[in-house]
Amino acid sequence: MITVNEPAPGTVMAAHLVYALHSLSILIGLLTAAFVVTAFVTGVPSIVAVIINYVKRAEARGTYLESHFRWQIRTFWFAFLWLVIGGMLFVALVGIPVAIAAWIGTGLWTIYRIVRGWLALKDRRPMYAS
Repeated sequence: MITVNEPAPGTVMAAHLVYALHSLSILIGLLTAAFVVTAFVTGVPSIVAVIINYVKRAEARGTYLESHFRWQIRTFWFAFLWLVIGGMLFVALVGIPVAIAAWIGTGLWTIYRIVRGWLALKDRRPMYAS
């Protein structure tokens, strides 16, 4: 049986803070004219969240939080990738409908990942799928 270290309370709080900051960016995207993915990737709350991820990631090693930090970082960077791909499609004019669909799909995907991750964190469970 594999034993996993217990994370420091401050690291658990940091993981909750990151989910909260990402959620704030999603909320901004839902309540403004921006797409969710645009607010998620370019919003100050999410940028601060990903910085916190990188700063606190070493403290989470060997705990169930390590998977959450990886989950949060991957969510941010894959959303960034799809924002850029959508932007390139948008510039190609004929790809505008595909770009909009990609942005909406990525927005829904980010909502799913943040909700799923935060619920698992609340239950003190690791994130296995990326």
